[in-house]
Amino acid sequence: MFRSISTTSFFAVAIMILAAVPLGAANDLANSRSNKDETSAAQNPFGPIKQINAGLLNVGYAEAGPANGTPVILLHGWPYDIYSFVDVVPILASTGYHVFVPYVRGYGSTRFLSDDTFRNGQPSAVAVDVINFMDALKIDKAILAGFDWGARSADIIAALWPARCKGLVSVSGYLIGSQASGKDPLPPAAEFQWWYQYYFAIDRGRDGYDKNRHDFDRLIWQLASPKWKFDSVTFDRSAAAFDNPDHVAIVIHNYRWRLGLAEGESKYDDLEKRLAQAPVIAVPSITLEGDANGAPHPDPSSYAKKFVGKYEHRMVTGGIGHNLPQEAPQAFAQAVMDVDRF
Repeated sequence: MFRSISTTSFFAVAIMILAAVPLGAANDLANSRSNKDETSAAQNPFGPIKQINAGLLNVGYAEAGPANGTPVILLHGWPYDIYSFVDVVPILASTGYHVFVPYVRGYGSTRFLSDDTFRNGQPSAVAVDVINFMDALKIDKAILAGFDWGARSADIIAALWPARCKGLVSVSGYLIGSQASGKDPLPPAAEFQWWYQYYFAIDRGRDGYDKNRHDFDRLIWQLASPKWKFDSVTFDRSAAAFDNPDHVAIVIHNYRWRLGLAEGESKYDDLEKRLAQAPVIAVPSITLEGDANGAPHPDPSSYAKKFVGKYEHRMVTGGIGHNLPQEAPQAFAQAVMDVDRF
């Protein structure tokens, strides 16, 4: 049975309860919502990841900046993800660019629309994904900027679809190749750098990558960027993208295709024939290289003549490795802004 209480008594009790709560506890209660918001922002600085059907895929992507700004598409490689651009995006967005950062097939929240689609990692297919992504978002023309697989895709689009590319920023320069060129032996030191490609060529390598992809990819980060002192939080944030159910199949097919050990799809044959001719790139371009890149990469002098339009090469110093956008975000963002002014 409840006993009634007067208004005066109610306020007296309330005051007593509040007086009994330590000041620190009251502050904790008041700040709890703010702390949760800050934690959420730190874990996902891009905000909600968006999804869009594009070609064969439902693509996950981050978006930032004004809708009427010049479109910029930032493309990651292996074994990295959209967080390679976590500090590049706010720089570009704050200066008026409309920035898009898609997960490559086999990464993050990007998924194939059909279980029956061949899990193809050949470079032309990955580049066509970007064209389909642009079409889905009704982006007629964009500045394309990337590294590793992302630089290769950007190079391919700049060479084969120049009307879709306003400008190009490519880490490690001209990365267009073919199965024929991939069969040519390299000097021993260069072959040694590609050790993981040969590991992936055998079933043991595929199974090993599937079983140990977290530790394997962390090792690649360390070898490719030997002077970058990333922490576990930074790596784990990106490593979540490698849990994609198609990740291993895409990665293994990509590297086996390069060596001619796996077939591609016939619908890309015409594109591959054109790429095998090593087409020049005529769109405004800036190539970048880190002074401590531990991953296989060509010497800038070997590809300078492949860029026949307005072109500049920049060496980024300070112990910068393979993941240049994340290690030197200001230099990468500046290249995007500068190529826009070419």
